[in-house]
Amino acid sequence: MENNILVEYDLQESAPTPARTSFYYSFSFLPKDERDAINTVYSFCRQIDDIVDEMPSRNADIILKKRERLAWWRAEIEKCYDGTSVSPLLIPLAGVVRRFTIPKQYFLMLIDGCEKDLLQYRYETFEELKEYCYSVASVVGLMCIEIFGYKYEETKEYAINLGYALQLTNILRDVKTDKDRGFIYLPKEDLERFRYTEEDLFNEKYNENFNELMRFEARRVREYYHKARTALRPDERVTMFAAEIMDAIYYRLLEKIELNDFNIFKKRIKVSTAHKFMIAIKHWLSTRIFVGRIKK
Repeated sequence: MENNILVEYDLQESAPTPARTSFYYSFSFLPKDERDAINTVYSFCRQIDDIVDEMPSRNADIILKKRERLAWWRAEIEKCYDGTSVSPLLIPLAGVVRRFTIPKQYFLMLIDGCEKDLLQYRYETFEELKEYCYSVASVVGLMCIEIFGYKYEETKEYAINLGYALQLTNILRDVKTDKDRGFIYLPKEDLERFRYTEEDLFNEKYNENFNELMRFEARRVREYYHKARTALRPDERVTMFAAEIMDAIYYRLLEKIELNDFNIFKKRIKVSTAHKFMIAIKHWLSTRIFVGRIKK
């Protein structure tokens, strides 16, 4: 992509096709207006993520140019909300935020969270990592529930905790990929607790210390899945079924990481396309059955 910060793609054309992602299986069964809105928000999120991830480099000039592009997007979000944006890039998103009244701070916080990856490569504590997860994942969940529609304030807690769970699951899956890029998201305090060093990680040392560390992290992730599920009232599940599909797919990913004894150095663990489809169908059908019972 050109370095000119004004050169960006259309929000509906630029994002990678979500058909290969868990998002596709989660959102395919939504009503058309909700699905289109989710795809527009997804496209925005991909735009921001791609700015950070393309041409990975610690070069100060490259980082500065990326931060300038993120600043451009911040300014455009501000214009989008005060009605002064004339950029064709923001037309689809402006329609979504008007239709579903998504708070501006969610978009700005997402940009801030992604920008952290340009500046921070280690996390001292879990609380520090949790702040990062909130800004790059939980806020996306909060955007989504505005589109889905919700009745209870605790549904926000559902979105926040599910965001933590999904992002932390990604972190466990991508330990090798991230360290190859120079990132360690596992908190330093956890590494020290289980006597596993950064050098061990970069050398892909697979031993009992690493297993204990990963078991500890997996238990923590399970707690956030549990917190999310207990925050969702039964009658809210009808509108949140797409999020529940995402929950189920990522929870299965966590289980597969555990079943592979956390040996993420050997191969990248994933949920098969067929399994994702089966999970999506199962949750969609259960929602239809639940709605049918309510109507009776």
